[in-house]
Amino acid sequence: MLCRVDFVPLGVNSKSIAMKMLVNVIMPIEPFNTLVRNGVAGELLNRVVEDIKPESIYFSEQEGNRGAVMIVEVADASAIPAIAEPWFLNFEAHCEFRIAMTPEDLMKANMTQLAKKWQDVPVIHHN
Repeated sequence: MLCRVDFVPLGVNSKSIAMKMLVNVIMPIEPFNTLVRNGVAGELLNRVVEDIKPESIYFSEQEGNRGAVMIVEVADASAIPAIAEPWFLNFEAHCEFRIAMTPEDLMKANMTQLAKKWQDVPVIHHN
């Protein structure tokens, strides 16, 4: 897994902070083709999606493979295996997890204050 989600924003109670995460799932051609030929791919996909209960999910091609993009709500880093393992175990999939912010979340970050905090750091420009 590519993301560890156990931080607590400053000034926030650490009891239960639900975060939305964007989960990118890439399912290799095999074993998916075999599952399709055996008539179980659809049933298995439904079972995984029903278990995870994403807020939304879209299926698409990714890197020449079958893929899915989900939005899930995660209250704790320990929830990540329950999201990833069904994809790993059933489809030998590759999963990427990214924290997703709404515009409201981004506004709460107070970018102006962060810029002031780090204004003394010299910026290195790469050509």
